[in-house]
Amino acid sequence: MSKWLSLAALSLSSLPALATGFDPQALFAPLSLPTPVNAYRSGSGQPGPLFWQNRADYRIQASLDTEAKVLSAEETISYTNNSPDALDQLWVQLDQNIYRADSRSAVTAAKARDHHTNGFVLDAAWLETGGKPQALDYQVDDTRMRVQLPRSLAARGGKLQLHIRYHYQIPGSWGGRTAVTPSQNGDIFEMAQWYPRLAVYDDLRGWDTQPFLGAEFYLEYGNFDYAITLPWDYLVVGSGKLMNPQEVLTKTQQRRLAKAEGSDATVYLRSPAEVTDPASRPVQSGNLTWRFHMEHSRDVAFAASKAFVLDAARINLPNKQPALAMSAYPLEAVGQDKWDQSTQYLKGAIEHFSQWYPYPWPVAVNLGGHGAGMEYPGIVFDGMDDAGKKLFWISAHEIGHSWFPMIVGSNERRHAFMDEAFNTFIDIYASDAVDGGRFAPKRDSEYAPGGGNPVDEILPVLADPQAPNLMAPADSVSEKYRHSVSYFKGALGLVLLREQILGPERFDRAFKHYIQTWAYHHPTPSDFFRTMEDQAGEDLGWWWRGWYLNNWQLDMAISGASYVDGDPAKGLALTLASHQQLVMPVLVRIAYQDGSHKDLRLPVETWRQSATPTVQLPGGKAVASLTLDPDHKLPDCDRHNDSFRF
Repeated sequence: MSKWLSLAALSLSSLPALATGFDPQALFAPLSLPTPVNAYRSGSGQPGPLFWQNRADYRIQASLDTEAKVLSAEETISYTNNSPDALDQLWVQLDQNIYRADSRSAVTAAKARDHHTNGFVLDAAWLETGGKPQALDYQVDDTRMRVQLPRSLAARGGKLQLHIRYHYQIPGSWGGRTAVTPSQNGDIFEMAQWYPRLAVYDDLRGWDTQPFLGAEFYLEYGNFDYAITLPWDYLVVGSGKLMNPQEVLTKTQQRRLAKAEGSDATVYLRSPAEVTDPASRPVQSGNLTWRFHMEHSRDVAFAASKAFVLDAARINLPNKQPALAMSAYPLEAVGQDKWDQSTQYLKGAIEHFSQWYPYPWPVAVNLGGHGAGMEYPGIVFDGMDDAGKKLFWISAHEIGHSWFPMIVGSNERRHAFMDEAFNTFIDIYASDAVDGGRFAPKRDSEYAPGGGNPVDEILPVLADPQAPNLMAPADSVSEKYRHSVSYFKGALGLVLLREQILGPERFDRAFKHYIQTWAYHHPTPSDFFRTMEDQAGEDLGWWWRGWYLNNWQLDMAISGASYVDGDPAKGLALTLASHQQLVMPVLVRIAYQDGSHKDLRLPVETWRQSATPTVQLPGGKAVASLTLDPDHKLPDCDRHNDSFRF
């Protein structure tokens, strides 16, 4: 086992710094985090004594014309203003407008879109205050709608209801996150971003009105009641609990659903053999209305098709709350190494992730469709062609977003790493743990091309002067760097923080505290940084500065070593160097001439005062060699200078 070398055992020289890229005064300087401490956000990373958050609850009645591929709906948004400010306006997100030919995304997207729709068509809109309807004064600009209120909405508890009647043309498979995808037994409707949604008003910048260019979402929390009316032969899966199974499922399917709720094995609700059987539906004509309820969520999505195989199994949660893993997929996805395994993959991943914070919703759905690889609370959209390890990886990753940003509601449009990196980080350990680790290690083209050591995979990114840092706004990160920075570098930063800087025990306690503290709230990067420092008892400003606020490289080296007074028994003077701007705690292996070795860990403070510190190592036997980071755990860009032989 490695042992930690205490600061008291170190003798650091005060030699002048050589001409290297490392400046200890720059790395260890006091760090002012981007979001300042105030009454809303404390220095410990907790919400402050005056912290507040607004609330949006939704009731939606929708109908799906499966022939014309048009969704029509009427929604009521009940909005509560908990802020200290009286609001004279509302801002509403109209995400379907991204598909318009004149949208900003049509110009800024990495790849020009060949198809377009008219986006949301607003048929009527009105306000209701005190039970009285009022005409709505609004203006639509790109993917946003500004609503001028006839009178200000009172601070600290003012309420109103916003009603919107609308319809839109559903994009084909080119729509990606919201799409109609053909299968051999009918179209699969993947319905996301399907209703106008209130923008967030927070203590950071008031209304957060970034246009939707594709960089995901930032939404308020609330409860949802929504209903979908569509032809009798369609099955619907969606966010939340199905409230009327007796109306939309056959009696056989209701019994199977009850069995699945108590079964660790997967239970078919509708088997592959029943997909084309009209008797698998409770009626054979007309329409059915599916009703769902979702609590404490920031969004809902659903999917519908005649083609669905449907299966489910229970999820075993640490808090003993009932929950169900469910998969919906077409016949072409059936197979022993394909979607037959989806529900078990989903179940295993959620049970593993729930060690951080228990999964909070009654159902988790994995949809096999277009393959956008996209997450929404309680439902994820994956690919019907996914199979093998890839199906596990994508299923685990997308449902992992239930924690980031669905439970911990960070702003994805501004801080991509707070959901993608955090989620990729918990994915890595899920692949190690689920089903005896047969999906480990998690290495694919998105995160670690070539399947090599991740600390080597990150080196080209750190060396690239054009690569953005992790704090860069999501819309400013090009597709070239999106995965390598927002996902891979961010996740590796947490792995290094856990395994090389804090240690698993301190990290895990602090990370769980962060999730519990900010569940259903809106943290910033600064809130995360402060929480980790407070809970771990460690000033990590040097790490946030080097890995997050900058894209600094690491190159620690051994520049020399000698016995004290020429006598091994008196100890060893080890002289180090750093040739790049970042340093880290590092393991030094002392290999003795008799074939044994000892590992000592040097803390980051070794470099606190000098770029070329000399460390006094304990005396003992004659030494054969010294090696920094012998197990290859750190992203050191030049390993040729990491060893010294006597």
